[in-house]
Amino acid sequence: MTSQDSAIAVLFLQHSRHTLADQCWPRLRAAVEPLLPHQIWWRPNPASNSIGNLLLHLNGNVRQWLVDAFSQRQDQRDRPAEFSATGQLSAEALLASLGATIEEASAVLSRLTPGELAASYSIQGYPALSGLEAVYHVVEHFSMHYGQILYIAKTLTAADLGFYSELNRSGRAD
Repeated sequence: MTSQDSAIAVLFLQHSRHTLADQCWPRLRAAVEPLLPHQIWWRPNPASNSIGNLLLHLNGNVRQWLVDAFSQRQDQRDRPAEFSATGQLSAEALLASLGATIEEASAVLSRLTPGELAASYSIQGYPALSGLEAVYHVVEHFSMHYGQILYIAKTLTAADLGFYSELNRSGRAD
């Protein structure tokens, strides 16, 4: 691996950690904390997920794909339970669990090497994923569900979350 390849790997890992731990996670937490218990578990229809389901799902995904895979631990994920839950856990418990997983994932992303990004991993039945693919999957997957959670929170509260209000001053908010 060249020094340029190594530098690119470091940038990729830094950006991935920043996106998960410093951007998406604090905003997700800020959007969910003020919600009432019935709002956390509200589903628009039986085919859709609640914020609670999505929080459980994100926790399971990040733990399985990043924390357990790169720590060479057998994951204990029960993916169907993430979607079948209907209100057993509070927002505080869901956020605490996901927050702990994000902290572990951030530590993993801080210590990964270019060699680990190039190595092959078996995750969730996929027999040969590169470490880079696993990290990319987690960031993309988290971002997608993060957007769904924000949309549901805004729908339920009719409130602007204000995450990009600084852009209104620059005239470039659109």
